[in-house]
Amino acid sequence: MFPHYSYPPLGFFGLALNVLFGGRRSFHRDGQLCIERLKPPLRVHGRGNIPQSGPCLITFNHYYRPGFDAWWMALGIAALVPVEMHWVMTGELTYPGKWYAPLGMAGSRWLLKRISRIYGHTTMPPMPPRPKDMEARARSVRETIKFARQHPQAIIGLAPEGGDQPGGVLNWPFSGAGRFILMLAEQGFPILPVGAYEENGDFCLSFGPAYQLQASLGDEAGEKDRVVVRAVMKKISEQLPLRLRGQFA
Repeated sequence: MFPHYSYPPLGFFGLALNVLFGGRRSFHRDGQLCIERLKPPLRVHGRGNIPQSGPCLITFNHYYRPGFDAWWMALGIAALVPVEMHWVMTGELTYPGKWYAPLGMAGSRWLLKRISRIYGHTTMPPMPPRPKDMEARARSVRETIKFARQHPQAIIGLAPEGGDQPGGVLNWPFSGAGRFILMLAEQGFPILPVGAYEENGDFCLSFGPAYQLQASLGDEAGEKDRVVVRAVMKKISEQLPLRLRGQFA
């Protein structure tokens, strides 16, 4: 048994108009409208840890099961955080193994680019990394760091895994995720872990306390990447049921 997820008709129609004709929308408000329709209601743990203002980098797992749309994680977090967040979102859906993948990928690139402009978010090429995306990925990282510098009180949302994980079990992000998070931390952004999962028919979000990365991370770039990823994913795992923690249990 899973929760019932649905979208507000007027909100969906309004977003469609914005996609076609432009304009800006509040992701915080759209998240609230969607979460209000969730049955049973969203179950929240660690409500006292929800940031009321920035700076803050919210990191969360990329929960997955067939039939669950990943954007519900972002909608839920955005609905609970009382200010507009800046999200690092995928710029393309890949549809692995599907006959319609080429058409779906092209269509999703257009749609997600429009949506990112409507909400003011930053898109990132999909995972796993593809050689052709190296320049675009580096540009997305630079844009996010630039945003953080220009908005030092912002709250930024990021799923380090960057894609669906088998069985929804927490997995290691791809190379570079740790260095990206470290760059944001060096801009003065504390990190706050969130666990997203479904349990006993409920959609659940668990907020942990914010923390700072330790100063001693090693000298070599690859070592820093691994150390940061291990620390970040371990904190996320502590907000998840044991069955979803994977290697970070």
